[in-house]
Amino acid sequence: MKKLSTGLIAVLLACAVIGITIYKLNHAQGYAGKNTLYLYNWGDYIDESLLKDFQKETGIKVVLETFDSNEAMLTKIQQGGSNYDITVPSEYMVNKMAEEKLLLPLDKRKIPNFKNLDNRFLDLPFDPGNQYSIPYFWGTVGIAYNKKMLPDKDFNSWEDLWDPDLKNDILLTDGSRETIGMGLNALGYSLNDTNEQHLLEAKHKLDQLMPNVKAIVGDEARMLLANSEAPVSICWSGVASEIIDENPDLDYIVPKEGSNLWFDNIVIPKTAKNIDGAYKFINFMLDAKVNAQNSEYVTYSTPNKAALKYMPKEMTEDKRFYPTPEMTENLEVYKNLGKENLTRYNELFLQFKMATK
Repeated sequence: MKKLSTGLIAVLLACAVIGITIYKLNHAQGYAGKNTLYLYNWGDYIDESLLKDFQKETGIKVVLETFDSNEAMLTKIQQGGSNYDITVPSEYMVNKMAEEKLLLPLDKRKIPNFKNLDNRFLDLPFDPGNQYSIPYFWGTVGIAYNKKMLPDKDFNSWEDLWDPDLKNDILLTDGSRETIGMGLNALGYSLNDTNEQHLLEAKHKLDQLMPNVKAIVGDEARMLLANSEAPVSICWSGVASEIIDENPDLDYIVPKEGSNLWFDNIVIPKTAKNIDGAYKFINFMLDAKVNAQNSEYVTYSTPNKAALKYMPKEMTEDKRFYPTPEMTENLEVYKNLGKENLTRYNELFLQFKMATK
């Protein structure tokens, strides 16, 4: 009996020591209750010095975790085991997450800096009234190309990519919506088209592009373009803006047939534990000077009208990256196509990818 009591006391003491140690570690790192905010964001999509500024201002430590696709982010939220307070889905994913009741409705009374946003980017079809989302960055999908490597080439149309002179020269984006959408746009169809015959035509059109495809890549496109290892790439406008800063031989255009107009957005998922902290963070990021600093760092276009006056004019007046409303009239926002249609897009894209290997 005595041995049992001694053993039990030892176990209890060990548990107490472990518990106190974990408690101290968590508090030392800021992992405690309202003093911590969990941010789930795309990689390199925020100036991390601002997270320290936010902590100084509010006492709330931001723990940043990153994802590389909307689908990966969605899966994590759907599983329910996470405790993210903020995440940053694209427009079609906001719609999908709202339909699945994965987002908390926003109380805009707690976001006074909401007034800084340009009305042009509010009340869009994927989230009427901005019930669930706040625009974070926006941009286009287009063609980045090296003028020095291709001095005799002019890119105005998707069709220009099928030029036989571009054999093994083109980098494609590793995404089904972007690639299948490009095929659809090249044929004059909507990039949200779900007509099976049109999708098969787009796949056939892409198959004809195969000799010109150097690789299907993700973030590697930045390095390959900046280092002049590939002369042409399909990419997002923010990526193009960043690499043009590194290599002035590069240029960027949105094809005349049309393309994608995209929006990434701040939302509060249902997994949130620190909802008050989430509102403080959203309002902080919408501050004009904070937003300007973040936009200069990320290089993507900001929907924050008040921030523009704090940013270099060479950025905000560059119509390649801040196109006018007239210039974006024939661009389309990705729609939530539904599981069945998205699966079909993915199947066709996978078939195309396998054929390029």
